[in-house]
Amino acid sequence: MTFGARMLKTGIAVTLALYLSVWLNLASPVIAAVAAIFAMQPSIYRSWRYLIDQIQTNTLGAILALLAGSVFSKEPIAVGLVCILVIMICLKLNMGDTIGITLVTVVAVMEASGQWQFALNRFLLSLIGIVSAFVINMAVFPPKPRVQFVSQIRQTFNQLSLLLRTVISDEIKEAVFRKEKRELEDSINSLTDKFKLMEEDLKKLKTPKFSDSRKLVVYKQMLNTLRKGYEVLDAVEQHYFQAVRPESINQEFDAHLERLIRFHEHILLKFDDKLKPNFLEAELLEQDNDDFLRRMLDHYAEKRVGVLRLSIVSAEMYDYGHQLERLNRLSDHTTVKPDES
Repeated sequence: MTFGARMLKTGIAVTLALYLSVWLNLASPVIAAVAAIFAMQPSIYRSWRYLIDQIQTNTLGAILALLAGSVFSKEPIAVGLVCILVIMICLKLNMGDTIGITLVTVVAVMEASGQWQFALNRFLLSLIGIVSAFVINMAVFPPKPRVQFVSQIRQTFNQLSLLLRTVISDEIKEAVFRKEKRELEDSINSLTDKFKLMEEDLKKLKTPKFSDSRKLVVYKQMLNTLRKGYEVLDAVEQHYFQAVRPESINQEFDAHLERLIRFHEHILLKFDDKLKPNFLEAELLEQDNDDFLRRMLDHYAEKRVGVLRLSIVSAEMYDYGHQLERLNRLSDHTTVKPDES
């Protein structure tokens, strides 16, 4: 785990919540700090949604806790039963993310045993923490999932490029390969999460423009293409080296992977507006991809050993090339720059 803006903002939000609690002379300011920690979210939409949901569930939880506290005092079994009831209500309302802070509010309010002034104090502390996190999240390094996504696409491609260019030739050390492959998988998973955040911000905070919707399609295809490249690595690791094959096949597979990864690199450079559209290059790659699969099928028809395993690998490579062709068509009509917010 690396130090990032979200960690910094969490610390600032906790500090703000504590200062506000002291300034308002509210007892037990630690409740506000806990609420601020839970409330920090990775995107603008989720911050706003979390704020609205927390106000609703905390109000409901505080009312239930106040009523139960006035009847049952702070008996442990009563606290537990109210917590179960609140969890059920939050889940029913599809507000599962709010359960943590809401339960903190419930327990704190029931501790007051029906004293509404004390319960109000606890409720206000929770709200101070939630609002503090929301304000800091918006004011200090506001989340920009699109910028992070575009930047990480390039880093992830570099990881993929290293592995694809060395996997068939078997130049890379096995321990290094496994380590880099795990990191590549983590990067793709991280990109998937960032894409979801970006999609939420674009579609739910405002009505998206046509150009924004088009870029969302491009970003999704970027992610799909990287994921397909990873699947090629998986297929090579699981099937290629277990198949009996002549040296000429090694050279054929290695050369075609090199052409695919170079084409992938050129597409990303076109997205950066650094290369001109090259329709001839795309046509050649499409033809080359078809020719590669045809040659492999001819080879498999002649041989009886290793055919199934090699056919799996060649099919994955062909599909990777197909995804690249689609991404290339999009790149000729859309420019994506890293400073876009």
